[in-house]
Amino acid sequence: MMLSFLGFAQNKNTKATIEVDGVCMMCKNRIEKACLKTKGVKSAVWNVKTQNLSLIYDERKVDLEAIKSKVAEAGHDTKTIKATDEAYEGLHPCCKYRDEEIQADHKSN
Repeated sequence: MMLSFLGFAQNKNTKATIEVDGVCMMCKNRIEKACLKTKGVKSAVWNVKTQNLSLIYDERKVDLEAIKSKVAEAGHDTKTIKATDEAYEGLHPCCKYRDEEIQADHKSN
C-alpha cells in the first residue's frame, strides 16, 4: 500500500506599509533599490507624496526590522530606525530630507 502526502504550500508573503523619509524621485529609487536588494523582499514601492513604503516580503527569509535597517543604511529614516549621520550625509544634496528648506523646495515643485 502506498501512502502519499500532499504538501500544501503555505504563502509566507506578508504585506506591510511603513513611513520612510525622503523628498524626491532619486530618494524613491534609492529606497526601493535598498529594499529589493534585500533577500526575501518581493515588492517595494515608495510614494513620494505620502512617504509610505508598501512592501511584500517573505517572512521566512526577512523581517520588517531587517528591511528598515537596509533603508537606513541607504540614508533614509523610518519611525524606528534612523540613518547614521554618515549614511545621511552621503545622499545627493537635493535629497537632504531633514533640511526644512529642501522639504519646502520639493513641495513647491
